[in-house]
Amino acid sequence: MNVDWLREVCLSFPGATEQIQWGSDLLFKVGGKMFAVTPLEPAPVCLSFKASPEHFAELTERPNIIPAPYLARAQWVALETRDALAPDELARLLRESYDMVFAKLPKKVRDTVSSAKPVARKARSKKPAKKQHRRSR
Repeated sequence: MNVDWLREVCLSFPGATEQIQWGSDLLFKVGGKMFAVTPLEPAPVCLSFKASPEHFAELTERPNIIPAPYLARAQWVALETRDALAPDELARLLRESYDMVFAKLPKKVRDTVSSAKPVARKARSKKPAKKQHRRSR
């Protein structure tokens, strides 16, 4: 797991956004609520995310996974190493975190996120556009 892979996974979820907060932490949010956070500078943990109560208990029994500092009471776990979880399992758990946070959003916010269309990027043409000349009469 690296930051580029994490960004690709988290930003693939509908309405997910990213934000730098608390100095050098990269937060992934939906509807203004965070579902994952990773430090961009060296830190004791490399990723934290929300887990279901069942997964929280199971994950925190594994090596290199601890209750997330400051967020454990809300069922967040923290990875102490980048390889604590296999990429496919981590991607699934991140989606689960997103889904749990999304489900707790007010209905109006959920509807807004669900109906939001991805921002289309305009492709730049290498050829300049032809100017249309007006005919004089």
